[in-house]
Amino acid sequence: MPLLISSSAKAFFLSAFPHSKRMSNSGVKTRLRGVVFDMDGTLTVPVIDFPAMYRAVLGDEEYRRIKAENPSGVDILGEIEAWPPHEQRKAYDTIAEYERQGLDRLQIMPGATELCAVLDSKKIRRGLITRNMKSAVDLFHERFGITFSPALSREFRPYKPDPAPLLHICSLWEVQPNEVIMIGDSLKDDVACGRQAGAFTCLLDQKGIYDSPEYADVEFKPHFKVTSLAEVNSVLEVNFNLLP
Repeated sequence: MPLLISSSAKAFFLSAFPHSKRMSNSGVKTRLRGVVFDMDGTLTVPVIDFPAMYRAVLGDEEYRRIKAENPSGVDILGEIEAWPPHEQRKAYDTIAEYERQGLDRLQIMPGATELCAVLDSKKIRRGLITRNMKSAVDLFHERFGITFSPALSREFRPYKPDPAPLLHICSLWEVQPNEVIMIGDSLKDDVACGRQAGAFTCLLDQKGIYDSPEYADVEFKPHFKVTSLAEVNSVLEVNFNLLP
């Protein structure tokens, strides 16, 4: 059972570092003590057919309706949260099956190994937050030999986009959220989680999907946007002092 951050600690973090925080114009670099990554589509090459999975869980008509109402993307776990237990179990089984199929094709994202090596050389902590199951995280660690600590899967509740997982990591590391950057490929999950926690955020958008006008008015926007993990190193070097 995961140790959730206390409500009082969460309230402190959210009040001290609101999500509206922006980069300083003073030219002084900000201290960065930790990097937290998403897994699917960030540390690993996207292999899960999410639209197909959403249709299998929600049905075509409901999927289209929800997608039209949520420009940042479909929160499938949030959608099934209030379902009756027997329907929820069936939905989780469907999601888990799609994830298991994806594990057979698991590939590390280009640039991930090199970026982690840079962080290790600077003694910068690195953690992981994913909405995938724990077995996928364990397989990632085993297959690629790169360990993230802590690595929170969807067994940790509440999961992103709630800021609780990121605040929990900050609490364990004994750092402030504004000393951490969240890197992920999802506006609705990764950027929303990071911004609400008061951390810096970096959106990995390999194909320019989020350049579309439909994403212009989303609530939570990233501080930085890159098209590859190779670009992240430059973002960190230009904007931050990497100090453990």
